[in-house]
Amino acid sequence: MTTDVRGAMRSCTKLLGWGTERLDMPSGAYTTAQVGEVSVGGIMKIPDGAPPMPPHWGCYVTVGRVEDTVAAAQSLGGKVLAPVMNVPGVGCMAVLQGPQGAVLSVITYAMPSG
Repeated sequence: MTTDVRGAMRSCTKLLGWGTERLDMPSGAYTTAQVGEVSVGGIMKIPDGAPPMPPHWGCYVTVGRVEDTVAAAQSLGGKVLAPVMNVPGVGCMAVLQGPQGAVLSVITYAMPSG
């Protein structure tokens, strides 16, 4: 998440040697970071109207089913900061906060068809 998508893209390509590919998503433009043909990350603008936040990297932990992980987190006293959302071609994700305040993003990747 950044206030300067182009600047973040330049930094990633120069520092890490990544390629980029822009995707148009329902929530706006999303740029994937590519190593060869493999997507290894993404860059997006901090949405207008979002609470004040600095640019940051978000790390995702892959889980079997996001919905189950969200339910388990809530039963253990966690909060849902971003509800379960399906991202076409990517998968299902959510952002959680544990009782101590740590934030964790979870994802179940979409399986390629075919």
